[in-house]
Amino acid sequence: MSVACRACGDGGPLAPILSLGRTPLANALLTAEQLAEPEPTYPLDLVFCPACSLVQITETVPPERLFRDYPYFSSFSDTMVRSAKELIERLVAERKLGSGSLVIEIASNDGYLLQHYRDLGVPVLGIEPAANIARVAEARGVPTLCDFFGAALAERLAADGRLADVLHANNVLAHVAELGGVVRGIRRVLQPGGLVVVEVPYVRDLIDRREFDTIYHEHLSYFSLTALDRLFGAHGLVVSDVERLALHGGSLRVFVGHQGSPRSDRVRELLSDERAIGLLDSAYYRDFAVRVDALRAELLTLLRELKARGKRLAAYGASAKGSTLLNTFGIGAEILDFVVDRSSVKQGRYTPGTHLPILPPAALLERRPDYVLLLTWNFAEEILAQQAPYRAQGGRFIVPVPEPRVV
Repeated sequence: MSVACRACGDGGPLAPILSLGRTPLANALLTAEQLAEPEPTYPLDLVFCPACSLVQITETVPPERLFRDYPYFSSFSDTMVRSAKELIERLVAERKLGSGSLVIEIASNDGYLLQHYRDLGVPVLGIEPAANIARVAEARGVPTLCDFFGAALAERLAADGRLADVLHANNVLAHVAELGGVVRGIRRVLQPGGLVVVEVPYVRDLIDRREFDTIYHEHLSYFSLTALDRLFGAHGLVVSDVERLALHGGSLRVFVGHQGSPRSDRVRELLSDERAIGLLDSAYYRDFAVRVDALRAELLTLLRELKARGKRLAAYGASAKGSTLLNTFGIGAEILDFVVDRSSVKQGRYTPGTHLPILPPAALLERRPDYVLLLTWNFAEEILAQQAPYRAQGGRFIVPVPEPRVV
């Protein structure tokens, strides 16, 4: 393909992995008035760069269209908030952070992470491009700049003396079109001896567990540790440690410092492991499209059999991954009656492409569908616990990934 790699700029052919066709923007929820209007769709094609091993999509939708008014609020997930709190308590103790420190978060959302530093007396600065979300963070007492982070903003912060002792970039690098500019900006605002903490979904888990629905237009890149190591190394930073997390179906948390930072054994071992299993070669990804097609057949067979038996079906989670699954598998109103979501921002709207009404979770008890397709399967444990009353009345959930199962 003629598209250049987002990370290394290599113009050599990028190896095709999977094409999901043209889909609407995954978080472009519709109002009732918009249902009759044409929806823009964009190609969704996944490729691999042999030069630096980055997996990426080929299409770049302008970030202003994706993120200036954004419906995803991290605080609606108890799992996300709890994970952030545990990490912050650990970092404050390990790095002896206090009132003279500064913690910056890129794409800080509604303050779900930085609030824990604030509660411990550590000054914070959030950087969040979505104006609607930045307002919520400010109301929560988390100082927030409403802007996109990059080299230019980093220069302004550095000129003002606002350098980070710790900088967080959770689930944001995947959304960045110009990776080099963001990484240069991170280096610019990082104190000497400062620490960068980055969380990204792990491409190895995506491939191994058939997590194709984490592919959508906001997620431009899908990282291995090798790809991250090469990206940061190209801009004078060092990956010093790594942890594997269960969050989001499998994530990496990497710790990054300036040149000279020591590497942990965990970094060396995981880099070696990625090479040994073939993750740096296009052959690793060759059968992914076939395996996704098999998942489509398995899930559609189950749903259609249930409908044929007269069962009523709904879905849980008006999420981006849910949009990818519904649109690429062709699951709409002929199978599902409605979708529920805990986010009050999404309730009353309709899903992109499939136009299913989004209702509060209480609708499960009120309308009592027999089965609920769990689109936000990455939070399955949390959601299944929250929906104990529905399940006690006989309601059952279908978890679609990595293989369909009824719980």
